[in-house]
Parts: sequence; C-alpha cells; structure tokens
Amino acid sequence: MPEATSAVRHLVLVLGDQLDLDSAAFEGFDPARDRVLMIEAEGESTAVWSHRARTVLFLSAMRHFAEALRQRGWPVDYRRLGEGADRDLCALLAARLERDRPARLVLVEPGEWRLEQGVRAACERLGVALDLRDDLHFMISRAGFAEWAKKYRQPRMEFFYRMMRERHGVLMEGGEPAGGRWNFDAENRSGFGRKGPGLVPPPLRFEPDAITRAVIAEVDARFADHPGSTAAFDWPVSREQALAALADFVEHRLELFGHHQDAMWTGQPWLWHARISAAMNLKLISPREVIAAAVNAWRERGLPLQSVEGFVRQVIGWREFIRGMYWLDMPGLREANHYGHRRALPRWYWSGDTQMACMRAVVGQTMKHGYAHHIQRLMVTGQFALLAEIEPQQVEDWYLAVYVDAVEWVELPNVAGMTLYANGGRFTSKPYVASGAYIQRMSNYCDGCRYSPSVRSGDAACPVTVLYWHFLDRHEADFAANPRTALMAKNLAKLSPDERAAIRTRAAQMLAGLDAL
Repeated sequence: MPEATSAVRHLVLVLGDQLDLDSAAFEGFDPARDRVLMIEAEGESTAVWSHRARTVLFLSAMRHFAEALRQRGWPVDYRRLGEGADRDLCALLAARLERDRPARLVLVEPGEWRLEQGVRAACERLGVALDLRDDLHFMISRAGFAEWAKKYRQPRMEFFYRMMRERHGVLMEGGEPAGGRWNFDAENRSGFGRKGPGLVPPPLRFEPDAITRAVIAEVDARFADHPGSTAAFDWPVSREQALAALADFVEHRLELFGHHQDAMWTGQPWLWHARISAAMNLKLISPREVIAAAVNAWRERGLPLQSVEGFVRQVIGWREFIRGMYWLDMPGLREANHYGHRRALPRWYWSGDTQMACMRAVVGQTMKHGYAHHIQRLMVTGQFALLAEIEPQQVEDWYLAVYVDAVEWVELPNVAGMTLYANGGRFTSKPYVASGAYIQRMSNYCDGCRYSPSVRSGDAACPVTVLYWHFLDRHEADFAANPRTALMAKNLAKLSPDERAAIRTRAAQMLAGLDAL
C-alpha cells in the first residue's frame, strides 16, 4: 500500500525580519501545493524586555507583508498573538509541522543563532526535511564571508570593505576608489559648535494606518509593563513606505550626513541620519538599492563624496562585516566577557531617570522612539556600560530590547565586539573609551548638567570622566602596549599619585551606587 502524501508540499516559514517579496524562500513557490507560515510569538517580545515600539514595528510590518502575499493569491497561515497556549516560536512552529506534515520546511537563514538551532531541532524531531536557503538580501553569503576571514588572524572591516567595493563595483573608477581614497572618515567627525545644528530637514513620518493602530492598541494592552512608548510611533512598516523613507533621506539629508554623522544634540533625535536601518533589517528594502540610491545621488546631483562614501561604508562595509562576524563567532560571542565585568545594569537604563544629562537625553530619546544613532549607542550608553563594568550579557539584552532595528545578528557583535570590547579585540583594535570631554565636544548634553566633564574627582566630577580615568588606571599596561591607545596611558602617567588615588576613591563610590548617579 503506497504511503500517504502530505497535502502541503512546502511550508515556507517567513520570520519577522524576513519581509522580502523577492526572498529566496519563495523560489519555486506553488500556491496550489505550498503555504506560507508566519507566526507572532509572545516569546519574541519577552525573551528580552522589548520596547513596545519594537514589538509594534515587527508585528505591523509582518501583518502588512502577509497582506501583500495574499494579494498575490498565495495561501498564508498567519498565527496572531494569543492564538493557542504556546508562546515560544519554535514550539508554535512544531505544532504547525505536526498538524500539516509538509514534505519540506523552507526557510531563509534566520538572523539569530538560537532560532536557527531551534528550527533545526524541531524539524529533526518531527522528521520534516529542512530546506535552509541563503539569505540573498545580503551581498556576501555566510560561507563567502567565512572563506574571506580565513586569511586573517584578526579580521578587520577596512580590508573587508575594500574587497566588497571592488567585488561589487561600488564607488569605483576603473580599478581605483572614487576620489582616490577608500574612506573619508577623517572628514566625518565634526560637531556643531555652540550654535547647534541649525535647521535640520525632518525625516518623512508615516502616520499609523488601521493595521498599525490595531497593533499599537494590542501591544499597549498585552505588554503594558514593557518599557518605552508607542505614542510617537511613525516608522515605515511596508516596502512602499521604506522606499519613500530612503528617497526622503537621499533627497534631504544625505548631503550633510557624513560631515555630522557623529554629532549629537538635545531634542534632535534624527539630525541627518537615514532612519532606514529598521526597514533594512526587516528586509523591506535591500542594501543594493540603498547603495544605488546614494551613489546615483553623488553621480547625478554632485552630492559630497565624503557623505556618500561614509554612508555606503556603513551599508556595504560595516553591516555586512558585522553579520559575517556574528555567524563566524557564535555561539561563543554571546558568552564573551574579556574584562570579567559582573555589575548589574543601572535601573535608569530603562527610564532615563538619572542626573547625567547625556544619559538622560539618550535613554529618554530611546524610550520615546526606540532609536538612537550609532555614536549615541557607542559613546554614550555603550561606553558608560563598559566603564561602569556592567556584565556584557545584561547590556546586550538591553540593546536587543530597546531599539526598533535590533536583530541579534547586528546587535550582538556591535555591542559585544565594538562597544564593550567583550571579545577582547577580535575585530577591533582598541576599546572605544573617552572622557566626558568627548561628549561635550560632540554635543550640548553637558550644558547645565550637574556634573562637570573636566573634573576627575569630588562631588562635581562627571561619572564618564571619573570612570574613564579609573578604567585607564585598571588597564594601564594594556593601553600602554597598544599603539592606538598608548597616548591615553601616557596622559594617565602624568597624573600625580594623589590625583590617581582620588580618582580611585571617587570611582569606587560611583560604582557602588550606580543607580543614584
């Protein structure tokens, strides 16, 4: 007697960060025999204490994407929050596999090691073949990156970036980089000065439609105890909106993006930044079309090369590099703790209720919008966590929870590798630390703060400054031995023994009472 065959040939699982209508998962899709599966799982919002705006973005974008698939006439099995008792995505997937018994589960590579392992285990347990496909959204495959990285004991983004520019012909003139240089980073570090940023063209807003409004109401009710607010939610949630956001950035803000990309200013969350990282990480738009839009603006409109190159480097360089390093170093990356830091994350990281004006501004902005740009993340919230000796895993969970663009493949290596130096310089050449003077130079955060960035000890001393010198004091030998940080060690050596003792005393007081700062 012949074996019974499944009514479902291919069950195509689409995850919340895989909203790509041209996804490799849909290659060969037959609406008569195949079915798309999308799952809203409460566990994805509670594994870390997710910002409500982050949950809204994922769920609204998923629901819009499901509608786009249905408009193609494709069958979509869509599980919404609260349908069934299970809260775990892999458990919900297993229930669908057991019910439908497809011949094959088709899935593009997830953006999280844990999830990929869970899907594999579910398929193996139920005897369902897993067709795991390369994520063609990215411009280099995981295998391709691993092959490139074999050549280096310590992979560096700059070498990777040049290879990618040559391979894809981006900002190249013949065999040479446009403008005769590979990067213009030295020209892209300007602050605003005392007058501030002036008039900044605001980014295009996307008023929540009926789908998004329903999601906001549901999230506010179901996750009422979660951090952040949904009141200002205006993120792009569809491909059409994502393309509009890209066009708006290229038209109005790319020109000055490079020059001021590191600057910060109170009450100005967006400045000249693109605000498209979330749309890219959900795969609503691709890096190829993002890069093409920027390069075309340089060629056709004469936008400054320093701005266009600085932006392109973020996309084809750092973004692709960091994804490659994530898959190269997992699962060990998650456990990395080079300095052995064990302190608890201060409670005000979830509220912004601190006397430090810089942290109050950035955390407050984060709680309102689910957003901060890369220098706010690296040199304000991230640097403080490093200097305050916070356990890396707690910091990593916080970043994954509070930013709308956070997917683990991009969040974890950025935080563990670059921000916290938790992996001991695996792909960075030094810890990124500075005193409060850096924040004062790049922002107006220090104006009116109860702490002084120029004071190293005593009650008025800036916690960033005190903990910076304390960090140098603890790791003086390492800093002295590294050519990129040797000058910091020399400056530390200029301090008198009494000054260093005073710094240690004040640092100990601060570290013992982080919640009160």
